[in-house]
Amino acid sequence: MDITGSMLIGSQSVTGTSKTIYAINPATNERLSPAFHGGTQADVNAAAELAWAAFDAYRETAPEQRAQFLECIADEILALGDTLVQRAMAESGLPQARIEGERGRTMGQLKLFANVVRTGNYLDVRIDPAMPDRAPLPRNDLRLRTIALGPVAVFGASNFPLAFSVAGGDTASALAAGCPVVVKAHSAHPGTSELVGKAIQTAVKKSGMPEGVFSLLFGSGREVGAELVKHPLIKAVGFTGSRSGGTALMNIAANRPEPIPVYAEMSSINPVFLMPAALKARGEALGKGFVGSLTMGAGQFCTNPGLVIAVDSPELDGFLVAAQAALKDVTTQTMLTPGIFQAYSGGVDALKNNANVEQVGEGQGSANPNQCQAGLFSTTAAQFLADDSLTEEVFGASSLVIKCNDVAEFIKVAEHLEGQLTATIQLDEADYGDAAQLLPTLERKAGRILCNGFPTGVEVCHAMVHGGPFPATSDSRSTSVGSAAINRFIRPVSYQDLPQALLPEALKDGNPLKLRRLMDGKSE
Repeated sequence: MDITGSMLIGSQSVTGTSKTIYAINPATNERLSPAFHGGTQADVNAAAELAWAAFDAYRETAPEQRAQFLECIADEILALGDTLVQRAMAESGLPQARIEGERGRTMGQLKLFANVVRTGNYLDVRIDPAMPDRAPLPRNDLRLRTIALGPVAVFGASNFPLAFSVAGGDTASALAAGCPVVVKAHSAHPGTSELVGKAIQTAVKKSGMPEGVFSLLFGSGREVGAELVKHPLIKAVGFTGSRSGGTALMNIAANRPEPIPVYAEMSSINPVFLMPAALKARGEALGKGFVGSLTMGAGQFCTNPGLVIAVDSPELDGFLVAAQAALKDVTTQTMLTPGIFQAYSGGVDALKNNANVEQVGEGQGSANPNQCQAGLFSTTAAQFLADDSLTEEVFGASSLVIKCNDVAEFIKVAEHLEGQLTATIQLDEADYGDAAQLLPTLERKAGRILCNGFPTGVEVCHAMVHGGPFPATSDSRSTSVGSAAINRFIRPVSYQDLPQALLPEALKDGNPLKLRRLMDGKSE
């Protein structure tokens, strides 16, 4: 399949007329062809109107039809073969194994949501039959299901060119919910985005879906994205990226005549608490394991462990020695874009120049472009609590160790933190009492609490929460990974005394869709 530099608006390929975008190979700084011309307000309007025209028909497609559509998207992505893999590698600097693994995850997400649609549990069907003879007042017949919110704007992420981008989790969950999707492609990987967009476009046609179910727009800067969020026919937003970008979209959405929800995943430093008994028993192994997590993918994961908290002790010294030794063996890795590399370098320099921070170790260096040199730093709890700049995320393979006087200080550090995607506790049985004291704070601060692991790696499953209090996400009640992600794009509707002929299939007597339903408070 050829890459043409075109946007996809419904079934059409459209050449933009705004500012030109070129992908850059971050490993070489080479500009990649072709040119991608950005969209305009007119293109946004065309995509949104098509999405709205498709909405009512698409949201009422039969569960099996919509499930097969999601599976068809996965098949079409796989059919792109090496063309997709090679282009994604060139645009991201990521190795082949990572891209192929991410492609598998992208397909897996689509298939997961196909099964979610088939089971229909997300519809949350509840039926309270009429009780005309109830005293002192009769009860009407009341039936509840969820419906899709409407067209969703999805913003592709820089760090996952497949799994969090055009056909990523936001798109898969929105389409599963019954929402048409308009994607604003990330400018770092436009060729990858076009290829995946064409795979979805093909699946729309093969599955007999309405034309406006999917569109793909390009745009340099924030104009296209802002116009998309402002558009009155867009009813929700999915975003993964920087805090500044996410909060800008939140402000636009909140100031519309009709405010809409923005589900933004933005900033997290993912603290790791090393409890004393665990540190004493396996400090060296923890040091090595931590470095492996820290440097995976050049640290360009939203769950990268950017903070380590431990009691200042000989055991912590042993952990640091092991981590320092492991870091010396870590070669540089290409970062996703020159801009991300520059931001990382700035964050590392700020730590190096902070008088209250000590550099513990670093990885190997390189003269090649945009290379991430891993870094490990330390400070005391008192200094950390007094300097808010030390709580800021450094996106990349950099982490800060907080040396505490005792375990009681762990809670003070945890309370000082902003909202997080994850919090990790490394513990042994002797640490259970201290961990129990820490857990209530971590529950308030994070969306996922890990024990004896490291936070990199997010399983796509039913029980996963990839979210957390602000600024980890804009809405702590939601997740962007796992089957519960569909709940972001649906809302409940109650039907009172409607005739059977007018009720949705999910609510009719006899349960024609064979759904799990709550009938008069009891599972059916």
